[in-house]
Amino acid sequence: MTTATERSVPKPVFTDAEAGAKEFPDSKARRFNYFTPQKRKQTHYEDVTVEVQPDPRHYLAQGWLYGFSDGKGGYPLDWTVLKAWGSDRPEPERGPGTGGQGYEWPAHGWHEFRDPNEEWELSLYRYNANVVRQLQANVDAAKQAKSFGQWNPNWVRFVQQNVGAWMHVDHGLGLYLFANANRRGPTNMHNTAIAVNSMHLIRAAQDLALYQLTLSEEVEGFDGSAHLETWNSDPAWQGVREIAERLTATDDWAEAVFAANVVFQPLVGELFRSQLVMQVAPRNGDFVTPTVVGAEEFDFSERDLRYTKAIFELLSNDREFAEHNSRIMNTWLADWTGQAVAAARAMQPLWSQPDAKPIRFEDALDRVKSRFAGIVEELSLDTPKELER
Repeated sequence: MTTATERSVPKPVFTDAEAGAKEFPDSKARRFNYFTPQKRKQTHYEDVTVEVQPDPRHYLAQGWLYGFSDGKGGYPLDWTVLKAWGSDRPEPERGPGTGGQGYEWPAHGWHEFRDPNEEWELSLYRYNANVVRQLQANVDAAKQAKSFGQWNPNWVRFVQQNVGAWMHVDHGLGLYLFANANRRGPTNMHNTAIAVNSMHLIRAAQDLALYQLTLSEEVEGFDGSAHLETWNSDPAWQGVREIAERLTATDDWAEAVFAANVVFQPLVGELFRSQLVMQVAPRNGDFVTPTVVGAEEFDFSERDLRYTKAIFELLSNDREFAEHNSRIMNTWLADWTGQAVAAARAMQPLWSQPDAKPIRFEDALDRVKSRFAGIVEELSLDTPKELER
């Protein structure tokens, strides 16, 4: 009989040197101490967003870990001409004996921004999933009830051309404006809010694309590609197309977000969505399209506009650069408002296309102008004279 020899295998030895074993004064603390919360208690939103994006003015003692070909590193504050207090202070010089200490929190005014929606990764997934789930349920219910059969030929043509054309606006702004601006903001709070805005628009574009596919299957003669010709050639849409393309080419991240959410969306986006499509669709036997378009309208009016106002209210009332920022934002208003009003007026022929007509175009335009003026007033800016064009 053979006997098995005992193998020599190293045995694990626990020396209590594992990460986390050492006791520190804050080892059992239930909150972070490297930033001061906006309110009395830290929120979960702050825990997962504040200072996740590093800042050498505060604690990144070794400086930026990476840079670009022009010598800039990380997230330069001069990627926008707007300034928050402390922006002109140089990055602290660290050396032997300094302890790597930067400026005291918050180091500069950009860190004071908090998204009133408290958006972060989990909330984004939950919200968008709920929206898509509800929209799909609405469309499925309409298919079962044969609701699309009530549409008249003029309304079918309107949806395939004009509602489909808005998909290009959502796709362009979401992917090429907000996704780009998301990489350029000075703090993680800014970039998270902007990224969520980007996802709202990309999801809205996808909603419209899938809706067009469904209508191609459910409505006889529906041309799901008609929106391409409309977007490229219809004179009523060329003003919208021009300003949308200019927006995507704007390099200053703050100007891009400002022009899109303070000027373009209130004057053009809400004019088309709220004052035309959502008003006239039920009169033409369509109770489904308003739910698809209305989801995007809610995204903007109740979420994206909220964080936008929070960003620029801080800047227009900044304790060091309020005058500088207000002067620049008033210049942006003068520049972009004229373009937006011109694009809105070019869309007037759309109001005469459905059989059952919406409210008068001038009345609709007056409504969005009034709302726009209210937003500008909230930001402590001047109502641009270009609004009266």
